[in-house]
Amino acid sequence: MPTTYEMLRADIVTAMKARDSVTATSLRTVDAAIQRAAMDLNKPIEEALVVTTLRKAVKNLADAKVEFERGGRADLVAANENEIRILEKYLPQGLDAAKLEALITAAIAETGAQSKKEMGKVIGALKKLPEAGLIDFGQVSKLVQAKLP
Repeated sequence: MPTTYEMLRADIVTAMKARDSVTATSLRTVDAAIQRAAMDLNKPIEEALVVTTLRKAVKNLADAKVEFERGGRADLVAANENEIRILEKYLPQGLDAAKLEALITAAIAETGAQSKKEMGKVIGALKKLPEAGLIDFGQVSKLVQAKLP
C-alpha cells in the first residue's frame, strides 16, 4: 500500500496531466513544504512528517479563510475552501474518542503531571507516540486541560 506521500506525488502527476492547475498547485505547494520540513529537521520524509505538514497547511488555509471572510473576499474564501478539501483527503482519520482518552490518561500518568502548568510534558509525551500522526493536538490540548486541575 502506498504511503500518503507517494499518493500525493502520484496525484500531482495526475492533476498536471489533467491540466487541473488548482489541484496541482495545491499539492505541489504542500509537497514543497514537506520537503522543506524534512530538510530543516534533517530527517527522511516519514508519514508523521507528512501528516503534520498537511495539518499545518490545512490550519493555515482555514485561518486565512476566516480573515478573507472578515474582509468580504468571497472569491478567496471559496478558493481556500476548495484547497482545504483537496488537502484533507490525504489526512488520516483521527483516533476514536476512547483511544484518545486512554492515550491522554496514560501520558498524564507517565509524566506525573499534576496541574495545567505541566501540560507541555503531557503533550510532549503524546508527540513521541507512534500514533502522533493521527492526533489532533488542538483537540488534545482542550482534553488535557479538562483532565488537569
